[in-house]
Amino acid sequence: MTKTDLRYTFAADMQTNQIRMVREFAAPRSTVWACYSRPELLDRWFAPEPLTAKTAHMDFREGGHWHFSMTMPEGDTYWSRFDYQTITPESRIITLDGFSDPEGGVNPDMPRSTVDMQFEDGEVTTVTTVTQYASAEDLQAVIDMGMEAGIGSTLDRLDALLADLTSK
Repeated sequence: MTKTDLRYTFAADMQTNQIRMVREFAAPRSTVWACYSRPELLDRWFAPEPLTAKTAHMDFREGGHWHFSMTMPEGDTYWSRFDYQTITPESRIITLDGFSDPEGGVNPDMPRSTVDMQFEDGEVTTVTTVTQYASAEDLQAVIDMGMEAGIGSTLDRLDALLADLTSK
């Protein structure tokens, strides 16, 4: 299966304050799951081009969190934090997602969201992600920041990593 055969949808719903993404990957669910749950793999894909991701702290368990940066080639760094609410191995991850400072404190002036990711087996692995914002204004703010293009670029990097991991 080629990348062009894989489904990707991104839909923002201003009535429900949600973004819903469905993305198919030509890799086993266990490999896709590893890419979402292991810091050394997340660091290889979880940032849009040309940024790079770097984990500062990760405790992948319910009640734990992932604190990481995304850095531009010129050195500008943006910090984020995922607080893990629910983890069902190889099936589901629910996090609170927010921008943070370098120490991991969540930035209250930026939109925070609940992200629900579900992983399904089939001929391909399908990841359905529903991101819930508190308001239409928060949703519009992340759309205005380039969320759709950024996520698309980030998922393309995951495709490349999965191709590398599954070819070995």
